[in-house]
Amino acid sequence: MVSLFSLPPFITFIILTCLATFIGGTIALSLHTRIHLLLGFTAGVILSVVSFDLLPEIVDLSEKLSIDIQHAFIPLVVGFLLFHIIEKYILIHHTHEEDYEKHKHPTIGIGQAMALIGHSFLDGVGIGLAFQISEITGIAVAIAVLAHDFSDGINTVSLMIRHNNSRLKALAFLALDAFAPVLGALSTLFFTLSPVYSLIYLGIFAGFLLYIGSSDILPEAHSKRSSWLTVGMTVLGALLMYCILTTL
Repeated sequence: MVSLFSLPPFITFIILTCLATFIGGTIALSLHTRIHLLLGFTAGVILSVVSFDLLPEIVDLSEKLSIDIQHAFIPLVVGFLLFHIIEKYILIHHTHEEDYEKHKHPTIGIGQAMALIGHSFLDGVGIGLAFQISEITGIAVAIAVLAHDFSDGINTVSLMIRHNNSRLKALAFLALDAFAPVLGALSTLFFTLSPVYSLIYLGIFAGFLLYIGSSDILPEAHSKRSSWLTVGMTVLGALLMYCILTTL
């Protein structure tokens, strides 16, 4: 029998991404008391991936291409602002759910879940493009996406159930969300990026991760049960990811 971890890292991580989304959605359907700790841990993982892998990779690549470092970080700011705009004006019901307590319609939940599925497809593209740059960058980005897709699984199910969709329909959309990053990653087998476009990709993806970590996942972790334990899980996630990255 072929072990999952005996497969090439690219294949292993796109399979794990699928599993992470399913696990997150399953937890959302059954367990609620510890989600805040897992989300806090996720935020710490994302912070370390950006700080200790993506940013150094941007600096290194910009030096090789003789590009001013200030110009190299423009895509990062663009990525951060782009996903801020997408979340606030496309997923606005998700980010301000407390303002829409009376607007519980199944079609709203479906629309929000579809947006998350498209988001997950781009996560998979991000993994594939990262592996084009280097295996270490690919593994680091894949770990960050794993953590993020875990919370996406939670959000997909939560949004569907919250807007009066059935559990069966929620599971169907969870399956679509789980397989979306697999398709996104596989799509990158059909094209490659030049070094300049790789630099742009790294910046945009770093901005995206910074945004979802600081403005989405971390606030959600503290929204209902803020505690020092949640803070500790964030620190633990950051430290663990730092140790992993420095040993790769």
